[in-house]
Amino acid sequence: MKIYLGTDHNGFDYKLKLADYLKKTGYEVVDVGNTTRDPDDDFPQFASQVITAMRGDQEPVTRGILICGSGQGMCMAANRYKGMRAALCWDQEEARAARNDDDSNILCLSARYMDFDKTVGVVHTWLMTPFAGAPRFKRRIAEMDDLGA
Repeated sequence: MKIYLGTDHNGFDYKLKLADYLKKTGYEVVDVGNTTRDPDDDFPQFASQVITAMRGDQEPVTRGILICGSGQGMCMAANRYKGMRAALCWDQEEARAARNDDDSNILCLSARYMDFDKTVGVVHTWLMTPFAGAPRFKRRIAEMDDLGA
């Protein structure tokens, strides 16, 4: 599975560490930025870059992981795009539900409030949990895609 990573300056070091972990566990990792720690960068551009890369990929399954200080900003930015289901997860139970019930395709993480060991557990759970595909879950996803202009 290919995983696109994006972060602002707040999550830059965290992203590097996570990319290394994911590569060692066999995932194909594409770092879409930022490539340097720039205290003046803004998270929306990196959310957009991850989503653009995911949409342009021809593989059947791709995922995105976005990291910023709290994770909230990245999640808000990513959820503005139709078909993107970003989830801010703080523990493994949330990660499991985000995948099982909502078919989350983007995981948002906080670089400020989660230690790396906990993050690894959240990421692993999120990546390993399949979408249950229950009719009510599919219906709700379709309803979300119909929202907005």
